[in-house]
Amino acid sequence: MDSKTYSRLSLMMFLQFFVWGAWFVTLGTHLGNIGFTGSQIGYTYLMNNIAAIISPFFVGMVADRYFASQKVMGVLHLAGGVILYLSADVTAVGWLVFGLLLYNLTYMPTLALVNAVSFHQMESPDKQFPRVRVWGTIGWIVAGLSITFIQLKYFADVEKSSLPLKMAAIASLVMGIYSFTLPNTPPQNVGREITFGEVLGVKALRLLKERSFLVFVLCSLLISIPLAFYYSFANPFLNDLHMEGAAGKQTMGQMSEVAFMVLMPWFLVRLGVKKTLLIGMLGWVVRYALFANGNLGSGVWMLYAGILLHGICYDFFFVTGQIYTDRKAPKEIRASAQGFIALITYGVGLGIGSAFGGNIVDAFTTNGVKDWRMIWYIPAAFAALVALLFVTTFKDKKAEVA
Repeated sequence: MDSKTYSRLSLMMFLQFFVWGAWFVTLGTHLGNIGFTGSQIGYTYLMNNIAAIISPFFVGMVADRYFASQKVMGVLHLAGGVILYLSADVTAVGWLVFGLLLYNLTYMPTLALVNAVSFHQMESPDKQFPRVRVWGTIGWIVAGLSITFIQLKYFADVEKSSLPLKMAAIASLVMGIYSFTLPNTPPQNVGREITFGEVLGVKALRLLKERSFLVFVLCSLLISIPLAFYYSFANPFLNDLHMEGAAGKQTMGQMSEVAFMVLMPWFLVRLGVKKTLLIGMLGWVVRYALFANGNLGSGVWMLYAGILLHGICYDFFFVTGQIYTDRKAPKEIRASAQGFIALITYGVGLGIGSAFGGNIVDAFTTNGVKDWRMIWYIPAAFAALVALLFVTTFKDKKAEVA
């Protein structure tokens, strides 16, 4: 991969995650401002999870058989940009949820397509892909900092407004146009029949015969449920506390994620798979306990610590989980196994968490006032129980050998 290709792919990855970061973080705050209840906010985020479940079928059974990846990505981003812009100012619950479902159905498949375009241009993906993928995280960070810049300089209530949605829509249109200039990535499975089972990663189900992997899958599903609380309600929580520039400050979580990603090999060698996964789970317990007790006074350090824990919470569990899955799965089913884990976590687990979290918020809301202390203790306790289940039932000494 030459420097020109690297630059083109890096810009692609930057735009891809700028789009997501621009609307996803502040959506809950905007929805609360236009009168959505906690459960309605949760169900709105659920549209992202539903799209995450559906998108592999589109990619595997349509995009990867008939069309060049960069062209499909271009069409999806252009359509998504239009849908998101038209949905931005909608306030009716049903129509806005429907609009965001349609939008997510155009966006989520592009996560696989940007990877396909990247891998096709690389001679050594293991070494080259991380250098490109990090620009996605930078794009997410820049999106959050841009919202905060607008808030501090021009528009104090930007996080409560539809402007972040419109920013994402415009960036999506730019990404759509740019996609057509990317190197050609022809369909990889022309003429090949792809079954639903392959898309779902059914081949990986045979790994569940081993108790340790079954425990890992179950705990991956369960720990994804409290994870959804952060994505849906961290920004509304910080705005309720009147934290200035909440979206920008939340990007410290992505900065932490990059730092711990670099340190992951060091930790994994010294701690092993089980301890690393356990620390990731306990990170969620600590994070939510910090949020439950934090404030903008003497407890402000708890809020920042909770945000910065994102690197441990995400990398130690989800990245280590991907590595563990790669070790357990035979070469011929590794792709299926990774797809299965992604479906279980980002689709099913986060989907349950989105719906569950919204109902918990409603349960602890009285006359429009949220009891955030109790709201955060619920996912903290849930994560603690999952960690207890994991530490007492997961035993796989073979996986500890790198």
